[in-house]
Amino acid sequence: MEQLAYSEQSIFELSYALNTFYVLSFAILVMWMAAGFTMLEAGLVRSKNTVEILTKNIALYSIASLSYLLIGYQIMYPGSAVTSWFPGFELPSFGDNSAEKAFAEGTQMSTMGGIFFQLVFVATAMSIVSGAVAERMKLWAFLIFCFFMTSFIYPVQGYWKWGMGFLETAGFYDFAGSGVVHLCGAVAAFAGVLLLGPRKGKYGPGKAIKAFPGANIPLATLGTLILWMGWFGFNGGSLLKMSDVESANSVAMILLNTNTAAAAGGIGALVFSKIRYGRADLTMILNGVLGGLVAITADPLSPSPLLALVFGLIAGVFIMISIVTFDHMKIDDPVGAISVHGVGGILGLLVVPLSNAKASLLSQLLGVGVIVLWTFLVSFLVWYLIKKTLGIRINDEYEYEGADQEECGLEAYPEFTKS
Repeated sequence: MEQLAYSEQSIFELSYALNTFYVLSFAILVMWMAAGFTMLEAGLVRSKNTVEILTKNIALYSIASLSYLLIGYQIMYPGSAVTSWFPGFELPSFGDNSAEKAFAEGTQMSTMGGIFFQLVFVATAMSIVSGAVAERMKLWAFLIFCFFMTSFIYPVQGYWKWGMGFLETAGFYDFAGSGVVHLCGAVAAFAGVLLLGPRKGKYGPGKAIKAFPGANIPLATLGTLILWMGWFGFNGGSLLKMSDVESANSVAMILLNTNTAAAAGGIGALVFSKIRYGRADLTMILNGVLGGLVAITADPLSPSPLLALVFGLIAGVFIMISIVTFDHMKIDDPVGAISVHGVGGILGLLVVPLSNAKASLLSQLLGVGVIVLWTFLVSFLVWYLIKKTLGIRINDEYEYEGADQEECGLEAYPEFTKS
């Protein structure tokens, strides 16, 4: 019996180590998405705003890492929640299980590994906001909002689903975060954009819209490919285990479907842009790829690869239509983040019942409604308070000259003329 017990614990410890290594490795891929967002946004803004957008992205990741570690995680995953609506708050504890304790409790991986994996997700949500408010928002106003977003706004709605709150018990299905991460980030961005207003000169009388081409399209393309790669960690890591045949096969299916939806999203945008405008619009194709990725994130495991292809194709077309529609509504989003992550997130959540019997359209609509309502109301309030105190928009002169010199005292391309 002693030899059998030792053998069981040895197998358990090997499984524990494998699961932890798998989650940490995939978390690093998700962290690498910060580079993707940074490159994408830096490529799609004008040269005079490049340094400022780079500063935002490196600073937001740093702030998100600390605020979520010290505050947000304790809200999102409380040891004992007050109610299914209100998680409460406990002081952070980062102690991990000993081998004996983990074996006795059946813990499948390191607690600290789980914290790190969730931490890189919240940084992704905040990165969505960065692109939507680019080229006219004050750096410090953005960073203050970043603190509130990552320590409170995101964790509360995250608790309602992933922390076993009321959305989880209501049957809302969101495997890797089409709603919890992407829709939340897009709605927070939308609230900020409404208060911020469009860039100067973007919209003229009537339906006139002026294009502001990005300064570095190769960089934006590289950023998209980095995000595509990082998304394998985003979706694949969300299974949280890989130590048996079933889970290994599930991870393989998740990665296959993730890649398929992304590719189909790009093709959908490519074909639609050719039909609609008579040309292949690269920026739309990039956003089509990202739209396919966002849409499949709600459930990358249940669909067949062919169904994942259909979902991605639809997302690529919908994202393109959404970007154009927002522009006609004079809602200025320089990188298309609200469309990609908001419309793509809603679409992904609503198609889940087509392949997953665990979800219903009613429960998915409930989840969408709750996330949108909570995130918009609280984000709007925070943005409004910042606007009334510090202010959220740089002045007209600095906007014309570019945010780089005023906010950072540095130019990204000093040898070139400002555009």
